[in-house]
Amino acid sequence: FCFVFFFLGMEKLIVCPYKRPNALCRLICFPWAGGGTSQLAQWGKLFSSSIEVSSVRLPGRESRLKEPFAKDMTTIVNEITSVLEKELQEKPFAFFGHSFGSYISFAVALHLKEKYELEPIHLFVSGAHAPNSEALLPIKSIPICDAEDEDILTYIQILGGTPSEVLQNEDIKKQLIRTFREDLRVLQTFSFEKTERNIPFSCDITCFNGSEDKAHDLEAWHDLTSGDTSFYKLPGGHFYLLEPSNEIFLTKHITRCIENAGL
Repeated sequence: FCFVFFFLGMEKLIVCPYKRPNALCRLICFPWAGGGTSQLAQWGKLFSSSIEVSSVRLPGRESRLKEPFAKDMTTIVNEITSVLEKELQEKPFAFFGHSFGSYISFAVALHLKEKYELEPIHLFVSGAHAPNSEALLPIKSIPICDAEDEDILTYIQILGGTPSEVLQNEDIKKQLIRTFREDLRVLQTFSFEKTERNIPFSCDITCFNGSEDKAHDLEAWHDLTSGDTSFYKLPGGHFYLLEPSNEIFLTKHITRCIENAGL
């Protein structure tokens, strides 16, 4: 029974279209606010056979559409770690998160480290402030409850990344606004206070950003690991990573970092 429950939890939460049971490392991707698994799960075909790529699917979208949205970051972190913890003990893993997904990946990595002494071999974050940065405060103060759908839609359009034809469909548009609103609500429940002597990670952290995106406070990522921290700007806006040329750069760079980790 336990195995069946684990398997169903895995199938529901983790999307892995290109399974590679013999891979040396798992790369687990965490999508952006309002996002699903379609883009990042497809990265699997761009990587070599040494890396298995999967994407996390949160409740309230895709095949989990009928489930209630998570109410806070703790709920999301607990679900992901309870489903993944056994898998992650088996072989090395790395995380990639974009925007909202960067904060989830960080929160999950922190929980794994504190509770299970498990740590990714590399943390790849994209389009996000460091979680210990004051630059996050304005995002936390957006009045989500009072925000009109139109305001949220404007914010989604400013960020870019959503094809205009998608926004022509009323049902899809409504669902996107709702999902984005709920993800933003979750982000507002996330907090991380770094104490003076506490450096949570020892893995390397790589931060990616679009050159046309608003500036993110990346420097503060330095304080979160005793490993190396590196920064890359790629051409484009907030969703620079959807550009095929940037996808190629990202997959090659991530592969190199993972292979250099001496697995």
